Amino acid sequence: MAEHEEKHEESLMEKITEKIHGHDSSSSSSDSEDDKPSESSIKAKVFRLFGRERPVHHVFGGGKPADILLWRNKKISAGALGVATVIWVLFELLEYHLLTLVCHLLILALAILFLWSNATTFINKSPPRIPEVQIPKEPVVEFAQALSFEINWAFSVLRDIASGRDLKKFLSVIAGLWVLSIVGSWCNFLTLFYIVFVLLHTVPVLYEKYEDKVDPFAEKAMHEIKKQYAVFDAKVLNKIPWGPLKEKKKD
Repeated sequence: MAEHEEKHEESLMEKITEKIHGHDSSSSSSDSEDDKPSESSIKAKVFRLFGRERPVHHVFGGGKPADILLWRNKKISAGALGVATVIWVLFELLEYHLLTLVCHLLILALAILFLWSNATTFINKSPPRIPEVQIPKEPVVEFAQALSFEINWAFSVLRDIASGRDLKKFLSVIAGLWVLSIVGSWCNFLTLFYIVFVLLHTVPVLYEKYEDKVDPFAEKAMHEIKKQYAVFDAKVLNKIPWGPLKEKKKD
């Protein structure tokens, strides 16, 4: 009986120690898991260009324009780029004028249709069916509304900048307009529009493909720009007497 009681006590002690060790291991593992940063927090700390949190496709609206810019449909994207290239070659390299081009195209189309319609009486064939072309009202209204919204937004931004509330935004806009004026002196509006069009069809798709390599370089560049701006602010901007406006901001 004494041996049986000793064995029973030993088995109870073993179970108690196993439970204690199991609890310690589970608590330590949970503590270690809590100490480790989650994947979501790591992903949240990754620097993205322009502070975006959505994919590039969603940044461009996520619709057909985004599909064209990011080459989701290669035929449409290549067609749009080809049409823009042809227009640029006609008006810039060949020095064609818009009114001359429109008149020549209309003369060619009307001559072909006129000769085709008269030739059908001699060859005993049905005349060509010329479709009735009408511009739908809804797309024109939607385009006008979108254009007016963007223009009003631009006016509100310019008004906010001119009010003197944000010095950083004011300096960035002035620098952008100055660079744009320099680029405008190098080429005319059509060439500038074509360059922007080509950049919109190449830079976003390349960035989407190599964003993991571009974002670290962009982070270093943004850090360096902020560092230089802080030096410029300390040495130049803080020494400028702003008058009552600066005192109001401090208050």
